Amino acid sequence: MRTRIYNARILTMEDGAEIFRGEIQIEDGKISSVTSCDDNNGTGRKHDVIWDEEIDACGNLIMPGFKNAHTHSPMTFLRSYADDMKLQEWLYDKVFPAEAELTEEDIYWLTKLAIMEYLTSGITSSFDMYKLKHETARASEETGFRMVLCGDINDFGGTAQDVENDYLKYNKDKSSLVSYQMGFHAEYTTSRELMESLAETAEKYQAPICVHCSETKKEVEECRERSGMSPVAYMDSLGLFRHGGVLFHGVHMDDSDFDIIKNHGIYVVTNPASNLKLASGIAPVKRYLELGIPVAIGTDGPASNNCLDMFREMFLVTGLQKVICDDPEAVPARDVLKMAVTNGAHAMGLTDCDAIAPGKRADLIMIDLSQPNMQPLHNIEKNIVYSASKQNVKMTMIGGRILYQDGEFRIGETKEDIYQNANRIAERILGK
Repeated sequence: MRTRIYNARILTMEDGAEIFRGEIQIEDGKISSVTSCDDNNGTGRKHDVIWDEEIDACGNLIMPGFKNAHTHSPMTFLRSYADDMKLQEWLYDKVFPAEAELTEEDIYWLTKLAIMEYLTSGITSSFDMYKLKHETARASEETGFRMVLCGDINDFGGTAQDVENDYLKYNKDKSSLVSYQMGFHAEYTTSRELMESLAETAEKYQAPICVHCSETKKEVEECRERSGMSPVAYMDSLGLFRHGGVLFHGVHMDDSDFDIIKNHGIYVVTNPASNLKLASGIAPVKRYLELGIPVAIGTDGPASNNCLDMFREMFLVTGLQKVICDDPEAVPARDVLKMAVTNGAHAMGLTDCDAIAPGKRADLIMIDLSQPNMQPLHNIEKNIVYSASKQNVKMTMIGGRILYQDGEFRIGETKEDIYQNANRIAERILGK
């Protein structure tokens, strides 16, 4: 499959690169050429190629897709079911009992619903932590969506051997849309023995470990009561972060935690909407960035957010930091875009999806600049963070294949079928 996108404004997301006018050529799902309009009359362009698809961007922006670096896709059935509750009550009284009723087929349909929403938000890959991963993988492969699965074992289910098996299974084919990172649910749901076993598995493959961490004050206080340490320090003492890792949330941190995170090259994924809605707190994003700790952005699941909207997350990331730091210069738009694209890709192990450049995967989005909320074009990057919304996502492409364009989905399934199945599942489990 050969595709040419021309008459485009291009934001490559490479360090120091500015937006320019040009075209992108794609072959077999990867970018083969990126040229500017004034690049020696188009040096590098293949004029003799017969294109399978030519896309006139009409002056709109082409950029790498957003990376949703923390989510629980199948939780779409819990959207707006259990709200306005404290995290522990929400999780143990509402979420866990409902999740216990899910079947494999449920996971399949509920993931497809989430994928539809990701595509409308310009999200081209998600870091998904959930059970029955083979059904999430099946839904992703069938729709053409790129998904990174995350280990979720805890005392309620799963072993280090399960994590190892999935790690080998889903990382075997490097060309697959589905890959895997080792992980577990959280310190407060996982025994010391299980964490130590997982640390040994990670050491065997020199793999990073991903985990919910320091999301609430209660979580941190109870960990300190059990171990005498913060969650970060305690998990580090068990050897979990020898080869790096990813911390989801990272809201309530001790001063010493920052040193541990930086020294191990750990990524932090901030989830501002979910943390606000559950009154968990506001992550110290500015401090992370000042210390050189890479931060990515996630929506968290649709049961706690409740939407899967990267535009809302980006605005909240910067807006909240400006307020709590009493600094309007805190976390500027360019830093936020890097978090939503580049840092997310690296945290998820998708280093070939982090920019527009030859050899990178063609996971691209088109941002409609002709909408009134994007005019005038004083600064397109700032427009994306401060004023853009889902209405500006004109096209979402993954691996060179258009999955969403002008409000229509190309995912091998009608939206009516997906909606019908999702509502059937919710009614069966929740009685509504």
